[in-house]
Amino acid sequence: MSINFDLNDLKAFRAVVEQGSFRRAAEAIRITQSALSRRIEKLESALGVKLLERTTRKVALSNVGRAFLPQVERLLDDLDLALLSVGDGGALRTGTLTIACVPSAAYYFMPHAIRAFHGQYPNVRISLLDASANEVSAAVASGEADFGVSFTGNLAPEIEFSPLLEERYVIACRQDHPLARQAEVTWAEAYRHDYISLGKASGNRLVLDRALAGMVVQKQSICEAQHVTTLLGLIEAGLGIAAVPSIAMPLGTHPILAQVALVEPQVTRQMGVLKRRGRTLTPAALEFERLIRLLPGTLPGH
Repeated sequence: MSINFDLNDLKAFRAVVEQGSFRRAAEAIRITQSALSRRIEKLESALGVKLLERTTRKVALSNVGRAFLPQVERLLDDLDLALLSVGDGGALRTGTLTIACVPSAAYYFMPHAIRAFHGQYPNVRISLLDASANEVSAAVASGEADFGVSFTGNLAPEIEFSPLLEERYVIACRQDHPLARQAEVTWAEAYRHDYISLGKASGNRLVLDRALAGMVVQKQSICEAQHVTTLLGLIEAGLGIAAVPSIAMPLGTHPILAQVALVEPQVTRQMGVLKRRGRTLTPAALEFERLIRLLPGTLPGH
């Protein structure tokens, strides 16, 4: 067989699979849609097979394409790693790195990793998708994100979870709040104060409801929000306290916010890195993962 295609054709094929359409794939690899179509046609012609089934509504892999995809991904990922081992690795790391992250980790935790990464690899642009746990999982599964940072839950079968840290829930309050002077507080005591709760659509709310199923709370929350980051803004405004994961709190001293350990019971969640099974991370993604794995040691209580 005469191999009449190149790496750009393979990248075009992978982009179409990841993006689910020719239009989005063309935008992702920055070529015209007609040029992308020619690359796919060239690849299919060289192989003598149909890799993609195209209809007016969607693009899907053929049976042959489904078997061919893992080999293409492995080849392209191995090439990235090989290029990294020669010459100036930093200079080779260009383009965009897309990371999906739950808002509680995106607010204070992730900026430290982005700052460290940008200092070493200024030519790589970071695209941060701050979204719910379900949306983070979906972004990684579809290939929209290179990897994700989220907590354990109902993950798709094609998602691999790698633990990053186990963190506890704490009370977030203003520094002038009476609880701020305490080393720890029980859940029952915390709920006697004005507090803000998370909505039922929140993944954190599910974790807390399961952990506190036997607790009877007499006082209702004064306000409900969907995201931990919103809770922190409401707390800063003086609307009460809230139970939040410790990763959502600022590192070091904050001019307004304080955190207090929650006990009886101590509730934790496991944060980790989400990857698509069978897919090797790009060199840039591998380096970013290394940086975020260094951060937990700087978190209070870890």
